[in-house]
Amino acid sequence: MVSAVLVWMVSPSAAPQAITREEALGAVFPGATIRSEQIFLTGDQQRQASAIAGVEVPSALVARYVAVKDGRVVGRAYVDTHVVRTKRESLLISLDGSGGVKRIDVTAFLEPPEYHAPDAWLSQYRGRALDDDLTLQRAIRPIAGATLTARATNDAVRRVLAIDRVLQGSAGETRR
Repeated sequence: MVSAVLVWMVSPSAAPQAITREEALGAVFPGATIRSEQIFLTGDQQRQASAIAGVEVPSALVARYVAVKDGRVVGRAYVDTHVVRTKRESLLISLDGSGGVKRIDVTAFLEPPEYHAPDAWLSQYRGRALDDDLTLQRAIRPIAGATLTARATNDAVRRVLAIDRVLQGSAGETRR
């Protein structure tokens, strides 16, 4: 009995399945050509994004994907990697052409599976823009038993929306 429980606990099927970035991008932007970019925010851009987000933007390096279909940009997606409790989580936060959240995909989650945010919870971000209500206990419901995950996810969404706003308003970002 004990060994059956241990096998279940370490079984790959017991843990939430992360989606790859390529799978997520293909699903959220079907038929689009995806261009990968590494952007280095200037010090001013980083400070501006932090102020807009209300949370720290800890790195000047931003991983962004731009989706183009029929010659026009249909959306952007950003990778945000952060610590939830003691281990890392990576989210791919996809935005529509106007900068609203289209979808959030968990591409890596190293915390215990019980702290993983369910897809239904993540879906409440769809269509959201950055405003004062984009916070837990306001427009976003918390997750019982996974408060740190909810807080880390909300901070990541705010950070990405602020970075996107700064970059969309900037003509001279630095790319590699």
